[in-house]
Amino acid sequence: MTAREPILNPIPIKDLRPTQITVGFREVAEKRRQWREEAGDKGSEFLGRHMIPVVWGPKGRHYVIDHHHLCRALLEEGVADILVNVVADLRTLKKGEFWIYLDNRDWCHAYDSAGQRRDFTDIPTSIAKTSDDPYRSLAGELRRAGGFAKDITPFSEFIWADFLRRRVKPSLVNDNFPGALTRALKLAKGDEASYLPGWCGPNPIV
Repeated sequence: MTAREPILNPIPIKDLRPTQITVGFREVAEKRRQWREEAGDKGSEFLGRHMIPVVWGPKGRHYVIDHHHLCRALLEEGVADILVNVVADLRTLKKGEFWIYLDNRDWCHAYDSAGQRRDFTDIPTSIAKTSDDPYRSLAGELRRAGGFAKDITPFSEFIWADFLRRRVKPSLVNDNFPGALTRALKLAKGDEASYLPGWCGPNPIV
């Protein structure tokens, strides 16, 4: 095992393996916007501040365990390489036990855009092949709008996405995203959401 050891030689983004099936495409677009603001004179500094945490897996491949949206955004912006932090060296594990280990450590998220659990083999083999979950985008925008606080719970935005998926109609998310956000903000302050990570609804006066 290694303890977040940075690899100072950049790794091609196209060679990074995801550990989740979906991302939010609107979230990716927001990351692309942020990158354009930082690119140019500040581009190298930005990349130096955003090393990607990975685990070293079977066949020496690097598996991303956070910042999938940033990786996808940089790839779409034509950035070739990025620095990575190796959180764990799991090269000795067979493929099956590798994924089970990641699952038990909350280092992978094998759920599709409908919020359904899928087999590990359904996780794409490249960042470019991750699919869109509009509710993950809604959850990300909800957090930026103050609907809930950033939380250390693994995949907390996906937990919120699943909550919203059951309460906000797909047609509203797809056809009227601002309206969906307004609905999400109202839901986020209610008691139904009080179990969710980062909930910051009103506390009753005792």
